[in-house]
Amino acid sequence: MAEIVNLNRARKARAKADKTKTAEANRVLHGTPKAVRNLAQARKDKAEKGLAGHKLENGRSVGDSRSDQKQDDN
Repeated sequence: MAEIVNLNRARKARAKADKTKTAEANRVLHGTPKAVRNLAQARKDKAEKGLAGHKLENGRSVGDSRSDQKQDDN
């Protein structure tokens, strides 16, 4: 004998599959969630502030040797 199928459940399952497919397409279309974007921006800003704090005002980096500074002053 054939298996009995509840048509209401089959209809709902098909609708759910269609909605899932549409939702997946929308996730790709609209990109990352706002929380992830904000987190990435905050990390980028923190990294930039950290690098800016290590720069000297006259344009030399912290790792420059003093012998180079003496040659530029002469």
